[in-house]
Amino acid sequence: MEGEPCVESLEKRLQELERRLYGQRAVRGSKPVKCAEALVRVQTSLASTANKRERVKILHKKIEDLMKYLDPQFTERIAIPDAMKLEFILAEEDFLLSQASLLEQVSNLQPLLDSPHIAAVPDHAARLQRLAQIHIKQQDKSEALTEEVKKQFEDYNKMMFLLSKQFSQWDETLRALEGSGQ
Repeated sequence: MEGEPCVESLEKRLQELERRLYGQRAVRGSKPVKCAEALVRVQTSLASTANKRERVKILHKKIEDLMKYLDPQFTERIAIPDAMKLEFILAEEDFLLSQASLLEQVSNLQPLLDSPHIAAVPDHAARLQRLAQIHIKQQDKSEALTEEVKKQFEDYNKMMFLLSKQFSQWDETLRALEGSGQ
């Protein structure tokens, strides 16, 4: 049966509890002390005493009221009259109406959210991830090409500067030769 292991486990736990509570004094003469039996006797005794006393009966009836008074929200319910609550609601009327309008818009747009296009977004996420990786690689290549082009332009500019300088020197040399040859 399914209940027997539970009962056995519960019995073992109860015996361990009794051993911890009573220790070696658990045996009085030849009869061991049982916690459960002692608790049942105490509960029976308290119930019979409570039933005999009128004041205890009244107290048991008042426990529900006491629990209501101990509730933290009880003070809010009695402290704020209904008229004041109505004023709070009316003061927030514009906000509540705007929220109701937004909720209505969301409700009207719900079919769009349930559309197959939106439902397919997770399927497209993998493709979008692959495209993003390709885009990142292309950006890296583009940056590398840009750096290479910059280097080529710098080399071209240096070469043009040097050629221009060389031609200027040749021009000066040629003019000097032409001026001396006249």
